[in-house]
Amino acid sequence: MFIVEQNVPETVERDAYDAEATHVVAIDGGDVVGTLRIVFLTEHAKFGRVAVLRQARGNGIAMRMIQAGMQIARSRGENRFYLTSQADKTALYEKLGFVACGDEFEEAGIPHRAMKNY
Repeated sequence: MFIVEQNVPETVERDAYDAEATHVVAIDGGDVVGTLRIVFLTEHAKFGRVAVLRQARGNGIAMRMIQAGMQIARSRGENRFYLTSQADKTALYEKLGFVACGDEFEEAGIPHRAMKNY
């Protein structure tokens, strides 16, 4: 979704964490409509690669995937959550208890904000 829709280079999108991450998918009618990955680091569980198909947006899928991801992380004993949000999506994560920290920065040509829920 990031590579095609947002023109993120595949070399930026794929990294060494993919193989060891926990991946969450949202399925609707047998089709994958959303994705999320969780990387368990020493300092926190890092959420990333949150994406929902354009035609499935606006139905709360991203929020439910993040909530499911938080439950998965909690079941592993983690209660510190971190992510980098596209700057125009921070309100979604704020509803889930995340707080923006630090200055806005650019990642893959897109403005982002670091956010944490500690």
